[in-house]
Amino acid sequence: MEQPRDQFGRPLTDLRISVTDRCNFRCTFCMPEDRAYEFLPRAEVLSYEELIRLARLFVSRGVEKIRITGGEPLLRRDLSHLIEGLAGIAGVDDLALTTNGLLLPQRAPALRDAGLDRVTVSLHSLEAATFARLTGGRGDLDGVLRGIEAAAAAGLTPVKINAVVLRGQNEHEIEALARRFRGDDYVLRFIEYMDVGTLNDWDPESVVSAREIVDRIDRVLPLEPAPRRSPNDTALRYRYRDGGGEVGVIASISQPFCGDCSRARLSAEGRLYTCLFSAIGHDLKTPLREGADDAQLIERIDQIWGTRRDRYSEERADRLSQGRPGVAPRVEMFRIGG
Repeated sequence: MEQPRDQFGRPLTDLRISVTDRCNFRCTFCMPEDRAYEFLPRAEVLSYEELIRLARLFVSRGVEKIRITGGEPLLRRDLSHLIEGLAGIAGVDDLALTTNGLLLPQRAPALRDAGLDRVTVSLHSLEAATFARLTGGRGDLDGVLRGIEAAAAAGLTPVKINAVVLRGQNEHEIEALARRFRGDDYVLRFIEYMDVGTLNDWDPESVVSAREIVDRIDRVLPLEPAPRRSPNDTALRYRYRDGGGEVGVIASISQPFCGDCSRARLSAEGRLYTCLFSAIGHDLKTPLREGADDAQLIERIDQIWGTRRDRYSEERADRLSQGRPGVAPRVEMFRIGG
């Protein structure tokens, strides 16, 4: 069966699976503390067995990389059971998890034993006051740093560190973060502040561009460009000229990469989103629970992907160039992960 391609010829190679919409942090650019949230009832959340079945079908259609997200995925009980099931699917070349890192000291060894390859930890500041502000007062900086160390000790390397940069809040830490996470055990990735969801009052003036980030690092730790590992990688890669590892920048605002996007996102309640900025998710849970067989579910997946025309970041760039940023309806990030 031919691999599905969307309306721009993009294949489906990456699947991001959200296992919960709950989080123990309240980061300002995702889930601000000053809002009220209604979370999914347990019965509406897909079971691990349902997730494993759907993942197997996605892999049969070309998916090679699977990433577990949230919310905060380590809040989900017995997550190692899901990891073990996903790791056992023939054709999964890369199995990763994105987390705020706080629970990694207790969970990292079991996750590795279950078959997890890597973790990505979100860490946007090394200063206690800034970290507390950006996480809505619920974060524990020392705990997250211990989590990063625990992941490295468990062999979940290289540990990726994701840092969203916001002008006037943490851009002064770019160099300090780069120094802290050099070496083969870590890959630091800076992320341009994006208009994900509708709750973060996004302002393009708060964006620190990839070019500025790279220039700041290069002045103190000289860099050279490195090639992408695969055509659909999200990060621009740079190597330290002294051999001290690499750093990446995700430039969704200043250098949109929609043309290479091959990622689908499955929410915790079984809705398939074909873009991080989608407004509508396609229901897979209902046919799954009503007894659809594998062939019917594959036909549904192929139909959704085959009609995909998403290119939000490129369209945003067009709007910004015309001085009209706009705010379109879209799913909140804590429901589908980053």
